[in-house]
Amino acid sequence: MARSMSDEVTPGVGHRTRSAQLFELAQELLPGGVNSPVRAFKAVGGGPIFIRGGAGCWVEDVDDNRYVDYLASWGPLILGHAYPSVVEAVQVAAADGTSFGAPTEREVELAAMIVEAFPSIEMVRLVSSGSEACMSAVRVARAFTGRNKIVKFDGCYHGHADGLLVRAGSGALTLGAPDSPGVPEAAARETLSVRYNDLPSVEQAFELFGGDIAAVIVEPIAANMGVIRPMPGFLEGLRDLTRARGALLILDEVVSGFRVAYGGAQELYGVSADLTTLGKIVGGGLPLAAYGGRREIMEQVSPAGTVYQAGTLSGNPVATAAGLATLRAICELDPYGELERKSAALERGLADAAEVTGVPVTVSRVGSMLTAFFTDAVVTDYDGAKRADTAAYARFFSRMLRAGVYLAPSQFEAAFVSTAHGDAEIERTVSAARAALRD
Repeated sequence: MARSMSDEVTPGVGHRTRSAQLFELAQELLPGGVNSPVRAFKAVGGGPIFIRGGAGCWVEDVDDNRYVDYLASWGPLILGHAYPSVVEAVQVAAADGTSFGAPTEREVELAAMIVEAFPSIEMVRLVSSGSEACMSAVRVARAFTGRNKIVKFDGCYHGHADGLLVRAGSGALTLGAPDSPGVPEAAARETLSVRYNDLPSVEQAFELFGGDIAAVIVEPIAANMGVIRPMPGFLEGLRDLTRARGALLILDEVVSGFRVAYGGAQELYGVSADLTTLGKIVGGGLPLAAYGGRREIMEQVSPAGTVYQAGTLSGNPVATAAGLATLRAICELDPYGELERKSAALERGLADAAEVTGVPVTVSRVGSMLTAFFTDAVVTDYDGAKRADTAAYARFFSRMLRAGVYLAPSQFEAAFVSTAHGDAEIERTVSAARAALRD
């Protein structure tokens, strides 16, 4: 960026005229004016801000407004924006060539780091997105088990593949129904959607369809209905149940991998997956993801086996350079204790602000990811998340944005703390929240 984003700069006020002009033009060229739906701000009202650049924990929009950023590109930027060693690695890699469609040394090095970080992963395949990783993991699970059905959880998001873009039916347990036009009912019927943190609903699925359930796929820490932690015994119960019934356990750590611990939720909770999906941090902010697991399962993947999956940009040399630089920086910094301290301070500050102002807010946090639910109840599943006051969150979001704090433009997303957030930014955020809740 041309200008520094230090604490000396007053953040985030003024008119977003250039953003408004760009959004008007974008709506003529892009569906809804964006390339991913939540960016359109429909859940919070108004139009999106168009970002020009970022440095550390700050971003700047095209109208010269500055914001303390908790979006963090939806999670990848655990080191903050434009971390020097990551930028340098990308520049060096790009100078050598941006894509080859052939093996490179960096993809082997990155695979080795992933395998070392996750004991449950013995082999890994690099892909370009979390959606692709989850879709591929499900395909491999079906091939390995010879079964068709998948169990997922209400409110958990595993990308936009047809069989995973499914909502629950009207009963306690029904066959999935399409959650989007264009998803065939036949694809949705192979997915069972049950309640997060509810082992009996999973057991019921196995009682009804156990002989045809290939896998249970779950976000070990829910992050796409807001941050919801697993209840004690939930993940362990899934591990025991799948193992007893001959199904695979797929842990979707696209968000939690390298975020809550270097070895992800599996390290944090001591649960081992058969297959794991990774994204976000593993690519250092560039389009890169991965899926991996036990050797006997992964050897089903072509060309070692017969399960076909391919990608022109898989293992892209620039993306792998960013991923390697990010993971190496994390290893050097060992940031998790400091991230916990700062994130806990933010959680306490938001909770105190809600208590002082009398606004019903419950802050749900795991490590450096959190959600402020506008409800006075502890949120443990999708039904609880849906009871949050989305209109109140929208007002809060807009007031925080005007105060120079950029949160996720949806009640049902996470805020992310990075190593670049300092105590001053945390205090500034809490002060802004207190004023936003009071208004």
